Amino acid sequence: MKKLLNSSEISGTVIAPPSKSVAQRAIAIASLIDGQSEIYNAGNSDDVQSVIKICKSLGADIQNDNDKLIINGGIKILHNTLDCGESGLCIRMFAPILATMQEKIVLTGTGTLKSRPMTMIENSLNSLGVNCQTQNGFIPVTVQGPFKKEHVTIDCSQSSQVLSGILIAAPICGHTLMVEIENLTSKPYIDLTIEKMLDFGVSVKNDNYRLFTVDNTENYKSAKLNVEGDWSGVAFMLVAGAIGGEIQVKGLNLNSIQADVAILDVLRKIGATVIEGQNSVKVKKNRLKNFEFDVTDCPDLFPPLAALAVYCNGVSLITGTERLKHKESDRVLALFQEFSKLGIEMQIGKNQVTIKGSQPHGKVVESHGDHRIAMALAVVSLRTKNVVHIKDIETVNKSYPDFFKDLKSCCIFE
Repeated sequence: MKKLLNSSEISGTVIAPPSKSVAQRAIAIASLIDGQSEIYNAGNSDDVQSVIKICKSLGADIQNDNDKLIINGGIKILHNTLDCGESGLCIRMFAPILATMQEKIVLTGTGTLKSRPMTMIENSLNSLGVNCQTQNGFIPVTVQGPFKKEHVTIDCSQSSQVLSGILIAAPICGHTLMVEIENLTSKPYIDLTIEKMLDFGVSVKNDNYRLFTVDNTENYKSAKLNVEGDWSGVAFMLVAGAIGGEIQVKGLNLNSIQADVAILDVLRKIGATVIEGQNSVKVKKNRLKNFEFDVTDCPDLFPPLAALAVYCNGVSLITGTERLKHKESDRVLALFQEFSKLGIEMQIGKNQVTIKGSQPHGKVVESHGDHRIAMALAVVSLRTKNVVHIKDIETVNKSYPDFFKDLKSCCIFE
């Protein structure tokens, strides 16, 4: 499917989509519990549906009652092959969970997940004494547990998601688990994991992000949980307001520990008007100056920040970009290719990019099968000289199914 976007002023109010990062963790944990939990506002993104599908395949009873998921958990092996869809978090979270069991399980996936490296799963789980194999570093991932070691050291330089999975699995592994960390990136996502575990009754000892301990006396308990708004999706809308007019986003936790809440600091520093309300933020257009920002701990901010840089005066510098090679696309290369078509000057360096503020023109561009690339290109199209055609826009269903609907409601017209 292709979307045609014209240059337009932005003016409107939208509701933040649910955080899939929160929802996926909460649904997985609730499914481990022999009891009933309720999760509100989980949303219908593809990644959340992938987790629900896995949990149901493992025997959890999950019913959707309007905007509430009723989960009666207690997992068991019903199928030896499980499909994680295109969700990187899903496979990296469930591989450790399933590795607490003795049965051999194969985890596979579709689409862009086929090209994403899985060596961090293999190396980390093998360190725990689990028999884990990939196919030359890619899916399918085969695991056979249980955890045999109580103290393990893992490298988190590629992703923190496997660590999240190991921590979530720790209360059901049968013994106290101590996980020593090397090269941890995306620390806020680990904070998010620990927060969700605590919501379900399990505390994690965090020694300066170098050693995590989960005691074998800790057990999950049923809970009721509301999924907060997603700052990674909202970042695109807030950037749209900053460059195209004004926008208000409701349904946000302004004290969130989500990594991408950092977008507010960037917008303030570059000169946009940012007005915080009760569970809402309004951003207004202003003269925007160039910026420098490190995305090491919030890699999902790279695409909206790249779109923002296009309309800032001067040259902006975004560092910490090395890990972006292994997302749904190579996000740096993908945006470089598409920005080049639009006449935007972007240079790639070692672990950094620079983007020169400019006046882009319309063109046919590709999403590269990446939801965040599609959204970044849509935001850039707000002030192009003529029409931008974005191919394969349905990829936004992965995280923000209503993205283009929300844009249209704020005066983006075909």
